[in-house]
Amino acid sequence: MLAEVSGAVSWHLEGFKGARGEPLLRLTVGGKFALACQRCLGAVSFDLDIDSLLEVVPVGAELSQDELEDDTRDFLPVERELDVVELVEDEILLALPVAPRHEKCGLPGVADAGERVNPFAALAGLKGKPN
Repeated sequence: MLAEVSGAVSWHLEGFKGARGEPLLRLTVGGKFALACQRCLGAVSFDLDIDSLLEVVPVGAELSQDELEDDTRDFLPVERELDVVELVEDEILLALPVAPRHEKCGLPGVADAGERVNPFAALAGLKGKPN
């Protein structure tokens, strides 16, 4: 999805205990890079700004419906060790737009196309004529 192999990303991960003693992680990621526009394939500048609060839970932990509906944090199932690089990468991928494009961007070649020709115009002359 990158238009150029340039740009920078910085991240910070902080662990702490919540009000109920639950283990929490705050992940902040920032950066700026160029994505490929899905219409013209040119570079689109993208500012990355992530601030995630993650509650670490054991793999297979049963969570109540109230916990799942709480939008203040996400749950991060961890078995033994946390792969921090993979976590940062996943958060970046989730923050990327599905189809990046410029605000005002036409399809390639549309500006040069001129008048649009109807492919069925030749059939209009045959309308009403006997076989």
